[in-house]
Amino acid sequence: MLLPMRRPPAAPSRPIFRPQFSSLGLRWQHGQAMANRQGAEFEHRSRSVARVRGSTMARASPVTMDSVSVGFGRRVIVGMVLAMSLSAPTYYRAPPSSALTEENLLFLEAWRAVDRAYYDKSFNGQSWFRYRESALRGEPMNTREETYAAIKKMLSTLDDPFTRFLEPEKFKSLRSGTQGALTGVGLSIGYPLALNGSPAGLSVMSAAPGGPAEKAGILSGDVILAIDNRTAEDMDIYDAADRLQGPEGSSVDLTIRSGADTRHVVLKRERYTLNPVRSRMCEIPGSTDSSKIGYIKLTTFNQNAAGSVKEAIKKLRENNVKAFVLDLRNNSGGLFPEGIEIAKIWMDKGVIVYICDSRGVRDIYEADGASTIAASEPLVVLVNKGTASASEILAGALKDNKRAVVYGEPTYGKGKIQSVFALSDGSGLAVTVARYETPAHTDIDKVGVIPDRPLPASFPTDEDGFCSCLKDSASPCNLNAARLFARS
Repeated sequence: MLLPMRRPPAAPSRPIFRPQFSSLGLRWQHGQAMANRQGAEFEHRSRSVARVRGSTMARASPVTMDSVSVGFGRRVIVGMVLAMSLSAPTYYRAPPSSALTEENLLFLEAWRAVDRAYYDKSFNGQSWFRYRESALRGEPMNTREETYAAIKKMLSTLDDPFTRFLEPEKFKSLRSGTQGALTGVGLSIGYPLALNGSPAGLSVMSAAPGGPAEKAGILSGDVILAIDNRTAEDMDIYDAADRLQGPEGSSVDLTIRSGADTRHVVLKRERYTLNPVRSRMCEIPGSTDSSKIGYIKLTTFNQNAAGSVKEAIKKLRENNVKAFVLDLRNNSGGLFPEGIEIAKIWMDKGVIVYICDSRGVRDIYEADGASTIAASEPLVVLVNKGTASASEILAGALKDNKRAVVYGEPTYGKGKIQSVFALSDGSGLAVTVARYETPAHTDIDKVGVIPDRPLPASFPTDEDGFCSCLKDSASPCNLNAARLFARS
């Protein structure tokens, strides 16, 4: 394994990347039996494609795919790791091992993780090896705090907000985020909003059903202005996520803006099980071909997501449902393998996503029909600006393969991919390792998936409201049920 290492070699050698996953789906660099089993299962499910597809396609290299779920109060990030081999330039000579302290070795672990995995091999236009030499000579690393500061300073030179250092407690909290049982206030937050060019706080992307935030009336689209009396105007979402987390039973004070109203809310953190899927059958009077529509709301891509979607389809079919609506609004992502598996549920063939680095396409994920259970029924996908990461991969795959008609507004546009690496002292790194393209080779970063059609401005986000809008032709949120699934 790459990490932890006892001392750095004079020149980096080719790393051995094993697709190991914790409950988060993260790529952890230690040998847990469960992680090995999960990694083996995913390696069996995913298929690297080595054939050439046009001038941009290179032969697929070894990859592992994973994601960081920040759970409640954290933003979901999709991740992958590309295994690559680098050699040190001849001008660099590593310091003798006898001259390296324990703190130096920890710094070198972080340096090597970035060196091997970072997607931009220019490292923001600097010599990464020279930076290592300069930092070892010039940065104080006498205490663990000084070493952490040196690592953060090193990462800041990349000018990449997604590549960041995680102290041990932050790193530990990430590892429990995508199992069914979670502790927190039940909020998924987005990146800072901006009004007239100035940061205005943190956007609430969704409030988990039954969670403390939902019980307090916090809704998607609300803005967090402060957390425990500290302003959120310039707060990084990861810092905010850490502040929202805490021991079960503890409290957090939020200042929330809902429309024109501002209020203070005290939430008590709870631990409970999150079901990622809600569904119901909507019967539309007067409709013929699709009189019964199965509505499926997918709130997150945790380890239960694909199985829950399959179960929802099965139950809806028992009610004679002939068409489906998959609602991905305010779904900020989660586990990449679950996103791929859910795409395979609806598709019997076709590319799901291209994984790319600075040199072009490096890997392809495709549907092969093995997991398909609903490839023929009419399908609509609902998206909005809160649809991000793994949700965008799924929406892009269904749209580009003409499997679904996409309604809503452009999605968030998170096209960069991160992976998380464990360091030997319990801390970790989130490193940007690649980007992805939709099946139509669209780079959605900062652009998002563009829907086929808009939704009415007043269209509801819950299943009851969805059915009501379809039934009432006089409602301002009504969609023509007869044309709902039509492509033109």
